[in-house]
Amino acid sequence: MNREKKIIQTSFVGIIGNIFLVAFKIFVGIISSSISIVTDAINNLTDALSSTITIIGTKLSNKKPDKNHPFGHGRIEYLTSLFIAVLVLIAGVVAIVESIEGFFKADNTASYTIPSIIIISAAILVKVGLGIFFRIRGKQLNSQALSASGVDALMDSVLSTSTLVVAIICFTVKGAEKWHLECYLGIIIGLFIIKAGFDILRESISEIIGKKTSQEYNQNLKAMILEFDEVKGVYDLIINNYGPEMLIGSVHIEVRDDITAKELDILERDIAGKAFEEFGTILTVGIYASNDTNDDHKKIRSELSKTLQKHNEIVQMHGFYINEKLHLIQFDLVIKFGTDNPKEIVDSITKELKEKYPNYDTYIVLDTDFTD
Repeated sequence: MNREKKIIQTSFVGIIGNIFLVAFKIFVGIISSSISIVTDAINNLTDALSSTITIIGTKLSNKKPDKNHPFGHGRIEYLTSLFIAVLVLIAGVVAIVESIEGFFKADNTASYTIPSIIIISAAILVKVGLGIFFRIRGKQLNSQALSASGVDALMDSVLSTSTLVVAIICFTVKGAEKWHLECYLGIIIGLFIIKAGFDILRESISEIIGKKTSQEYNQNLKAMILEFDEVKGVYDLIINNYGPEMLIGSVHIEVRDDITAKELDILERDIAGKAFEEFGTILTVGIYASNDTNDDHKKIRSELSKTLQKHNEIVQMHGFYINEKLHLIQFDLVIKFGTDNPKEIVDSITKELKEKYPNYDTYIVLDTDFTD
């Protein structure tokens, strides 16, 4: 069964489970005059709508690439999560408004019975089960929408437990129904719902803007490339996310400078093939020549390394190569994010190299480590 079908099946389970909870909580809320239970039911209805939106978003995101969208439609899943976040935020605001209005209603006193308490307890167990199920499936299927629904469901179970505590207090303590505990709890529930909405919103926006891939993925991909005997270094890894199942990127590898074009062609194809097979990533491979067969070049590189050690802002140097025809020393520098004076650092290094090697010019490329 493919990923799309599994996400849809999981979402249908969420819809059925949440509709069941909505029906029972509204019934209990009405007969017990409990605002907190009714607002909790509204939140469950939002969860059911979220699962419906997840199904629609999953179907749309799996549309085949077309002329205008050659990378596919996978990012629609992130827009789906964005829409779910808005629904959750609206539900939180509604819960708070309803609870505040409850303070001003003269007949707003909750009355709980043993059957209503039992139903609330059963609802908590259902919500815990849904939360665990959604989180596991979200992780297995790399679905942000399912994972968000799982976290939301587990949080709901905690809030429902608070409702249960209020119900028990009102049932056992004489006069407690006049304390407006449901109104206070309704406000607390609303605030938690809003927080959950902002968490989902922040994660969704981060993915749409362009969130970097996980450290584990980056390290494993680089380690795989280094398994090839011809590869002496891996640099400039860039991965673009066009959806959970569409990763496209590029990388530079350092190889000895006497390798043939035929050997390079075979190596690049092998790396690209293994990247797709093991990581589902379409990878373009670029080349850096090691430039270590010339003793003079090796000496210049060693001196350059000493110069770079004077600058704590420098993370890495790679792509070192000396073009004797142009009398040019060239390399890439990776400088820490947030460094205020990268150009000054480059100018300083360029000046020092010119003083040591007046017959050479220097060309430095300021680079960014997109995956560290």
